[in-house]
Amino acid sequence: MRTVVVRLPKKEGPPKSARQPRRAVPGAADFFPFGFFGGATGMKSTILFRMTLVEYKKAFLKYAPLESFSAGLELFGTEVKALRDKLGSLDGARVVVRGGEAFIVGMTIPPYQVANMPKNYDPERARRLLLARKEIATLAAAESKKGLTIIPLEVYTSRGFVKARIAIVRGKGRADRREDLKKRDASRETARILKNR
Repeated sequence: MRTVVVRLPKKEGPPKSARQPRRAVPGAADFFPFGFFGGATGMKSTILFRMTLVEYKKAFLKYAPLESFSAGLELFGTEVKALRDKLGSLDGARVVVRGGEAFIVGMTIPPYQVANMPKNYDPERARRLLLARKEIATLAAAESKKGLTIIPLEVYTSRGFVKARIAIVRGKGRADRREDLKKRDASRETARILKNR
């Protein structure tokens, strides 16, 4: 008995290489915040929530914030890894505007793996901030005003990117600092009394 092989006609449409991968359902990110919808190649989990990596804890004790901005950071891959391990410090760091660009100066990011870092690596090197031109102009204007300074408040992750929150601030006097300390102590005392009830 002979076997007859019948070939079906090819489907019309673009070749497989030109086909687009499946997209996530619109609004799915709101319903599933941790990126459960993967592409055609499989599940890809994208972290969408915000997580603080490094913060300037004494910022609000020393300064009164006037305006804040969110900026991207130009970093090496090893610096990103170090920050994700919560290594780094913003103590004494500030933002300067030079040549139409904004930079964080004095921010310390130690080597992630000392043996694999280049010998000329500077943990306190100036790191460029990624901002819009209008925002850089606002920062430059604030920098030129007496009594104002620009400081980084925190470095955090947002949708997989490492960003910095910076603020234009005014320095607090001793009286303001004492007042803040009194308010903080009073709120702690109130919280302690409510907890013991």
